[in-house]
Amino acid sequence: MALGLGALALIAGTAAGWNAGILDATVTPPPLIRAILVGGSVGVGIVLLGRSLGRLAESDTDDVPGLVRAVRLAFLAVAAFAAAAGWALAHPLPLIVAAVIAGIDVIETSFLLLVVGAPTHHEDES
Repeated sequence: MALGLGALALIAGTAAGWNAGILDATVTPPPLIRAILVGGSVGVGIVLLGRSLGRLAESDTDDVPGLVRAVRLAFLAVAAFAAAAGWALAHPLPLIVAAVIAGIDVIETSFLLLVVGAPTHHEDES
């Protein structure tokens, strides 16, 4: 499911970027809405960063899936902060960066979780 959401974010961002009307409405909504979007994005970023740091502190080096999930949360926090910057500056570039960071990170970490979660087959050496 996360793989599909990551791909959907990239596709939706690309489609919105090609449509000037949608892009303008997304980047420069009314000032009150922009303020809410900036505050919400910063709040989400702080929560995600806190959860990431908490997972990293709790994980041991043998818990590779847990570490991958913690890194995913850190990158999603960076994406939230980039989105906040885009709305604060009323410029599309940070929003594009946020969509790319979030989309690529979710896709990449989903593949990593598939790889590290795959059962390994070791022959007995006895």
